[in-house]
Amino acid sequence: MNLQALKEKFNQVFATDHTPRVFAAPGRVNLIGEHTDYNGGHVFPCALSFNTYALATRRNDGKIRLFSTDFEHKGIVQADLHHIAYDKQQNWANYPLGVLWVLLKREYPITNGFDILFCGDVPRGAGLSSSASIELATAVALNALFDLRIPHFELSKIGQEAENKFVGMNCGIMDQFASAMGKENHAILLDCNTLNYRYAPLDLDGICILLCNTNKPHNLIESKYNERRSQCEHALSQLQEHLPIKALGELSEETFEKYKEFITDPIERKRAKHAVYENQRALLAVQKLQEADLQSFGKLMNASHISLRDDYEVTGPELDAMAAAAWEQPGVLGARMTGGGFGGCVVALVKTENVDTFKNNVARIYQAKTGYKPDFYIAAAGAGAREIK
Repeated sequence: MNLQALKEKFNQVFATDHTPRVFAAPGRVNLIGEHTDYNGGHVFPCALSFNTYALATRRNDGKIRLFSTDFEHKGIVQADLHHIAYDKQQNWANYPLGVLWVLLKREYPITNGFDILFCGDVPRGAGLSSSASIELATAVALNALFDLRIPHFELSKIGQEAENKFVGMNCGIMDQFASAMGKENHAILLDCNTLNYRYAPLDLDGICILLCNTNKPHNLIESKYNERRSQCEHALSQLQEHLPIKALGELSEETFEKYKEFITDPIERKRAKHAVYENQRALLAVQKLQEADLQSFGKLMNASHISLRDDYEVTGPELDAMAAAAWEQPGVLGARMTGGGFGGCVVALVKTENVDTFKNNVARIYQAKTGYKPDFYIAAAGAGAREIK
């Protein structure tokens, strides 16, 4: 990322000669533990080396001006510090405005307007949390510009609240947490019930994390994501009549099997089964990683995709075609959809020596089945949200 060119772009767009401060926040890939975060289970994401960059300066008035090089045709989005409200016409800008809305609601002393130019290399619509990365880039920028001194842990909650209550996407904490708290060469085992977490080194030794973008975009707000969450909440409420639990993530597989008949709707029973079993897979996968048993880690990834396909029903033909093509390739330890589903990416563990063959074969098979031309990215575990000095 050429920061000098971005600073010149900032001055050109906003017709100013001020020198902006530069902030960055990464996208994330979740290695295993999908749709478990809002069910009080465990997730195992890592921040990526793809980032959203935010170049920002304070103003002397109450005017907010936002510009994205990814949506250059939309021009500058303007808002008033004293009248922040969701408007569908604001499109991408609702994510940073949502962060500001939460900060103001919590009475943080943001006394002036500001200009922010956003630019990023997190692929949009790929399920790699470009939305969380713009939220956290905004959060770290405002935190620094106004000397708010909010811990990164808390910034992740502010980003989640912005997406839940301002944008209207009822996501869990994982995406914002991974973007805020990422650490180079590490993944994060996060208990979404307690927010206890620990870092786990990604010592993959000749194995690379390959992201396979279906290029079938997904819009989670308009997808079945919120519906899945409400189905799990209803299943939980029926189990709570018989068990002293606060979340599905508290259940072992054995306890779930013993009490599952109390979930009267068979569809909701399948949704709850995924949440419980996926949580256990995530815990076992981290254990296998620490034992350097990457073969077993890969098998758990495959089982995760099958559960997301059959029990949670959030994959769709493109993700299923991509995963199936990946499973057939030499040197593949495992592959699964990552993110909310209904499009986006498959994440695969592939032996480095087989990566080129993998990409050629999977691209050919996948495009023949779906008509979409895929993209591939080698993922590196990057740092969390930060200021770039």
